[in-house]
Amino acid sequence: MTLKSALEDLLATTLAAVSGIVGKLEYLSSLRDPQKGSYSHWGLTRVYGDGAAQQALAEAHSLLFLRVLRTSLRTLRGDVAVSSEALQMPPEKYVENLRNHLPALLPQDLGGGSARHFSSVLHALSSLAKTRRDANPPA
Repeated sequence: MTLKSALEDLLATTLAAVSGIVGKLEYLSSLRDPQKGSYSHWGLTRVYGDGAAQQALAEAHSLLFLRVLRTSLRTLRGDVAVSSEALQMPPEKYVENLRNHLPALLPQDLGGGSARHFSSVLHALSSLAKTRRDANPPA
């Protein structure tokens, strides 16, 4: 018998191991089949069943999407540095990859957020990452 809901387990275990808010959003979006819109997470499905796993993954995706939209650019700038470092990638390249995969990053339920707002956040982060790189050129 499990004591946690699928969502609690996902947030406390799986997503806790992923660096940064943006990194968590990117990870969740990578679990979704773009054609079907369904998610694939073997462990959650095995423990909680497919329905509960799908619901938890979709809810977490929406929650993280909204969290990104509600987070200050200053905080997100640091978050991008952490997430890109975890992937051993320069921040500007990391944000550019995010911008190239924008539709996949959007959850099915935007929860009141908008794709346009998210796009402008990524655009601002891209500009900030480039500014930081230009201000601190490699030695």
